[in-house]
Amino acid sequence: MAEQSISDHWAGVYVRKAEDEVSWFQESPVRSADWIRAIARTSETPIIDIGGGASRLVDALVASGFMDVTVLDIAASALARSKARLGESGSKVNWTVADITAWQPERNYLVWHDRAVFHFMVEEEQRSRYLTTMDQATTTGSTAIIATFALDGPDKCSGLPVQRYSPETLAAALGDRYRLVGAEYESHSTPGGSLQAFQYSRFLKL
Repeated sequence: MAEQSISDHWAGVYVRKAEDEVSWFQESPVRSADWIRAIARTSETPIIDIGGGASRLVDALVASGFMDVTVLDIAASALARSKARLGESGSKVNWTVADITAWQPERNYLVWHDRAVFHFMVEEEQRSRYLTTMDQATTTGSTAIIATFALDGPDKCSGLPVQRYSPETLAAALGDRYRLVGAEYESHSTPGGSLQAFQYSRFLKL
């Protein structure tokens, strides 16, 4: 799918559905927020949420006092929803509309968070471009939190194919520069009532 088509696809999803109707919606992203709070040393720790869109993780991070939060998403409409929801406190967030496989980061982040973007990288070239971006945006000692569908999870999401992972196969995909330091599994209940198997993995950049 071409870059513009991908952008149009996700923009269309947020036109057709409310934020609490998409399958990946979490009222409270507890695991992600808890992991980030445990990792981030100070309120100034630079954090980036890849594919954050209309996710409520940013709400939790702002409420926790983090002052250097960036939310990146390919769909401007998704970010607009989060901005509107946060109101005045949204002015503290760096909102970035970009395709992660083409984005050129201008700084480093100590926490890289991605819930359900990497598993859409089904082609080797896509994964390579994603990892190039992650390498440019992080530094030695940075932590990457990446959640994907688990091996027994769905093989599609929002009409697109995905690549499923275990913590070990995800570690292999990321390569030797990232060491797996923690992992948990989650059974996510969608707004429609079905269950989706996720794995959350935490990596230290060497």
